[in-house]
Amino acid sequence: MNIPKDPVMLLSFVNTALRDNYSGLEAMCNALDIKPCDIEEKLDKIGYHYDESQNQFK
Repeated sequence: MNIPKDPVMLLSFVNTALRDNYSGLEAMCNALDIKPCDIEEKLDKIGYHYDESQNQFK
């Protein structure tokens, strides 16, 4: 799957996908065939980290 390259757009894409379709980051990444660390690294650069208890990047 082609995911947004811009970190802010990626944040919106990921949080929407997590909220609407997936029970967690691992499930989303498995379904989209991407590595969780790739998303975490990109979003870490803009100060966002995955909060498992809320299933979103904050």
